[in-house]
Amino acid sequence: MKHSNEQMRVYCAGPLFNRTERDEMKEIADLLTKTGYTVYLPHRDGMEFRLILDVLVERNWDAPTAAQFLHEAIFSLDVYQLVVECEAMVWNLNGRVPDEGAVSEAAMAWMLGKPLIAYKDDVRSLIQGRYNPLLVGMVEFESVDEIEQIPHALSTAILNHDLRPPLEVDALPAKVQKAVQAGQVLWKAMCSEGAQEDNEMIASVVEELFAPNDRSSLLA
Repeated sequence: MKHSNEQMRVYCAGPLFNRTERDEMKEIADLLTKTGYTVYLPHRDGMEFRLILDVLVERNWDAPTAAQFLHEAIFSLDVYQLVVECEAMVWNLNGRVPDEGAVSEAAMAWMLGKPLIAYKDDVRSLIQGRYNPLLVGMVEFESVDEIEQIPHALSTAILNHDLRPPLEVDALPAKVQKAVQAGQVLWKAMCSEGAQEDNEMIASVVEELFAPNDRSSLLA
């Protein structure tokens, strides 16, 4: 674990269901990038669900089945990023209720022992004037309420973090290992030259890894 922001990769998690939410997440990611971090922002850096789904449907998968195993692919990709690629996490708690996907991602980061901070300037989900203890307990019952405070808060969390050897994937539960291994294959494919413009290739990898009754030998 690095104790500076140099080349440290940060997972940004939060709500992405409308333009305002996506713009806020991009603002957080851009600020982190400007302050020296490398950032993984799922809706920007992961797969674009709609485009890959269109390819799968064109290949005669019915839409519900294709959506099902495409969601499996997205899950594995994000688990891989959290477990292996990213060394810390910034969690946007804004929303009428916190985004359930981001809550799951924060819980994973916390259980993995990675530096984790929360941002929130939305009071709608307060319980008697306080945040849900099962959420903010993962961030030492502290959060920041201005986006500009995020880099400093993250740097502090990293500096105060116990230096430990990198987690061995082999030590994780079997289901987690399976998701990480599949996510790694998918991520490598997505990082290959020209992959961003090649939805056909990405769809093929998704099919190989996740389509029912058509498991790939890539993990063998």
